[in-house]
Amino acid sequence: QVQLVESGGDLVQPGGSLTLSCAASGSDFSTYTMGWYRQAPGKERELVAIITSGGSTNYYLDSVQGRFAISRDNAKNTVYLQLNSLKPEDTAAYFCNTPNLAVRTRLMGLDYWGQGTQVTVSS
Repeated sequence: QVQLVESGGDLVQPGGSLTLSCAASGSDFSTYTMGWYRQAPGKERELVAIITSGGSTNYYLDSVQGRFAISRDNAKNTVYLQLNSLKPEDTAAYFCNTPNLAVRTRLMGLDYWGQGTQVTVSS
């Protein structure tokens, strides 16, 4: 069963930058699309960015377009999210997962989420 471990969150001032990492166990990582999500207190989880198995990026949340960049290293079973020009409204717990629900169900269980990593943007 695949497990996802997010890291890299921190307290950062507005305008600052962070790089989040998500390490996945298992040998199938390179075969499926991955995404980063975030959940702010009192709000629903939202999809932030998607990257295909081959490394093409085909979705960014409008509010992060031009500021965030998703990438992956299949040799390391890791997906990254570079966060630049951070704003207080980016404050949230960030999670990675595959947006492909069939793959998620097969590899992790439909309701599986890692522990997430907290990003707090504040002066």
